[in-house]
Amino acid sequence: MIYSEYQQHSIPANIDDIAAQQEAAESSAKSRTLWGDAWGRLKKNKLAIVAACWIVFIIIVAASADLWVPQVLGAPNATAANMAEASRTAPSLAHPFGTDTLGRDVLSRVIYGARISLTVGVVATGISTIIGLVMGALAAYNGGIWDTIIMRLADIFLAFPYTLFVIAMIAVIGNGIQNVFIAIGVLGWPQIARVFRSAILSVKENDYVDAARSMGASDVRIIARHIFPNSVASIVVYATMNIGGAILTESALSFLGMGVVPPDPSWGTLIDDGQQYLQTEPWLMILPGLAILTTVLAFTLLGDGLRDALDVKMKDA
Repeated sequence: MIYSEYQQHSIPANIDDIAAQQEAAESSAKSRTLWGDAWGRLKKNKLAIVAACWIVFIIIVAASADLWVPQVLGAPNATAANMAEASRTAPSLAHPFGTDTLGRDVLSRVIYGARISLTVGVVATGISTIIGLVMGALAAYNGGIWDTIIMRLADIFLAFPYTLFVIAMIAVIGNGIQNVFIAIGVLGWPQIARVFRSAILSVKENDYVDAARSMGASDVRIIARHIFPNSVASIVVYATMNIGGAILTESALSFLGMGVVPPDPSWGTLIDDGQQYLQTEPWLMILPGLAILTTVLAFTLLGDGLRDALDVKMKDA
């Protein structure tokens, strides 16, 4: 009788306890990874989450513009003049951001301009990140003459004001979106190279790197499988912030007439077009400026949040 009651009550209870303990252990194991811990800390940073949501919103709106902008805003595209509409009209329900000097809906041009600005930010940052990773890896892992040459070359690049350096390069290679990618990307590598170099120097002397080297692993394999994964956190943070900087640089170039070629919309060209009407129709300049401000600020806040989240010194005990 006692054994029967034990079978009916004790065993199922113990099984449930064991299952609950295993589930808790698995959940704890998943969360104790670098990225699991980082995600847990990032969720607590409200500003970073709001910034990430805004970035996702901008990307979705810009990517889906062709599906709804012509129907909702009555703008067949963001470049052709619309003589059926009055020029420089104030914001209204039909045109929430008003119209420009050619009757084009300003909101549609801001949305399509987001495509160019985000593309420049991501592509240019990707170019500078790839170059910086290669140069930083060569400098830190090989050391010696490689380190000296690459770091002195980085010092030469950093000796020039970045924006003026980009303007000078654009003046040589010409205007156009492709040249903007090249100028911003090629000239932005020194900072990333320095960050990656310092990260490699902090991990390359660890025991697991020595063990891989003693087992005959090649330098490329050691960098790719052991050093890079343990240094990638700092690169993610810097690259995220660098996207905002690239967007701001592209806007400055377009404002000066050295970036995106009109009539293609760019936030910088929209500000340039509206600056002469600042006193009479300020929305032509202010609204694109707000788009730049909020987007660059969002990438900066997200980068700050990622920096705090990926800092192992902040790991909960």
